Amino acid sequence: MQVYINGSFVPKEEARISVFDHGFLYGDGVFEGIRAYHGRIFRLEQHLDRLYDSAKAISLAPPLEKKALADLCYEALRRNHLEDAYLRVIISRGEGDLGLNPRLCQHPGVVIIAGKIALYPKELYDNGMSVITAATPRTNPEALNPHIKSLNYLNNILAKIEGLEAGKMEVLMLNTQGFLAEATGDNIFIVRRGEIATPPESAGILMGVTRQVVLELAAKTGLPCRERDLNRYDLYVADECFLTGTAAEIISVTAVDGRTVGHGRPGPVTQRLQALFRELTQG
Repeated sequence: MQVYINGSFVPKEEARISVFDHGFLYGDGVFEGIRAYHGRIFRLEQHLDRLYDSAKAISLAPPLEKKALADLCYEALRRNHLEDAYLRVIISRGEGDLGLNPRLCQHPGVVIIAGKIALYPKELYDNGMSVITAATPRTNPEALNPHIKSLNYLNNILAKIEGLEAGKMEVLMLNTQGFLAEATGDNIFIVRRGEIATPPESAGILMGVTRQVVLELAAKTGLPCRERDLNRYDLYVADECFLTGTAAEIISVTAVDGRTVGHGRPGPVTQRLQALFRELTQG
């Protein structure tokens, strides 16, 4: 595997960052996870827009223009002989000292990793997954705006640990008001009486790229869909539930907190959206 790091591609065994990089020391940086299908990077412009917006929000000036970074993403695919891939693009604050002062980090770091990812096993896509709601609340957006896709994922990791200890591969997180926010790495949708619903921006969610694709697909096919506050009750009485994300794509949730969702198998709306998403990405 060839990894791009700070100006050159190197074998992964030689890919190194300084222990004084504030991305490592403090999670001071931003990233994007991006998919490529058949050699075409899916929604690259939207991902890079979000990456650069995240960087601007934390006063981090990327050392490369968007076009140059986009070209490097395709170069990472070429060098690794990949057509279907997952890319991780990282911009860190760069090397500084042991203090917090970001002004001492003069050279932001850029890393691009192109590889494969399988977030969940195939049987979960076929049969749906069982999840729980986490006790760990989502970080209050007043403290850290969820639009910033930062390198610090400790809030999500703590919730993930809850799930793993309960034998679940994923959990759903509530915000500090008790409304549904998102999963540890994915957005949430439910279907109730033919209507699709998903938490709004005000719930403190990352506005996912795949989430937006699903909203577009629903609109184009005439599936009623709206953004509204959701709580545990909405989950428990939903006819269908599914998660969306760049790595996860679209995956059905068939049980929440021990309660069966719908008929306990992927529902027709979820299956329809999965098929439309495959057509869009594989066509």
